[in-house]
Amino acid sequence: MPTKPQTHDYSDVNDSMTSTTLSGDEEQSLLPGRSRPLRSGWRKSMMADVRRDWADLILLVCYIVTGLLDSASISTWGSFVSMQTGNTVYVGLGIAAPRESTRWIKSATSIGFFCIGSVFFSFFHRHFSPIRRWVLCASFAIQTVLIVAAASILTFGPKSGDPKESIGWSELVPIALVAFQSCGQAVISRALKYNALTSVVLTSIYCDLFSDAQMLAPQNVERNRRVAAPTLLLIGAIFGGLISHSWAGTAGALWVAAAIKLVIVVVWFVWPTESE
Repeated sequence: MPTKPQTHDYSDVNDSMTSTTLSGDEEQSLLPGRSRPLRSGWRKSMMADVRRDWADLILLVCYIVTGLLDSASISTWGSFVSMQTGNTVYVGLGIAAPRESTRWIKSATSIGFFCIGSVFFSFFHRHFSPIRRWVLCASFAIQTVLIVAAASILTFGPKSGDPKESIGWSELVPIALVAFQSCGQAVISRALKYNALTSVVLTSIYCDLFSDAQMLAPQNVERNRRVAAPTLLLIGAIFGGLISHSWAGTAGALWVAAAIKLVIVVVWFVWPTESE
């Protein structure tokens, strides 16, 4: 007896394929949703204001950076890139006797770009919120990039026979870049409301320290900050001098300063927020 040929119900096949396709589409549609909470959480974290508690520790670390940069700068170019009081005196001496040295030109360059940087960083923080996490990260990232650019010029650019007297672009551009970024630390100290920890002034800190009636009190947070600031700057200056007089030169001191600021960027990424 002949066997009846089997018939295929194409409607069943189509239904099966449709079911499989719909199941796959449902899985695909769910995949983007899994990353949305992560993106939302990341955005929320970056838009939050950081907590001020213990943020003075980061500002105190900036004193080490100032010591590194200014000691290397003064020993190489004869001018400061952070502390502008000394540069103002050098400009005055240069105006009185302009042919004795070119130091006053470098000092004037440093002062000018420090002032321009102050306008830039203050506007940046006011416009985008002073202590928002991404703003602090971006601010220190900009400072890091500027120091890296200056260090790159010193490492790979032309070498001057007498950098203290030369006023070519390989001297003036690094001074301008580092001076521009130096004021970023001072602006951030204002944003975090630690006004005394600008990292570019010590005279007022010495005055406040030794005029404090509670200087010898067992518990005195302000006194502790005032002691730590010049101590850390001195440490940075010592290491900056040692590095600039070693085989690494001034560029080495700048690379170290850039590395410290890069670490600060990472620290701001994980710093607690006001809501935590």
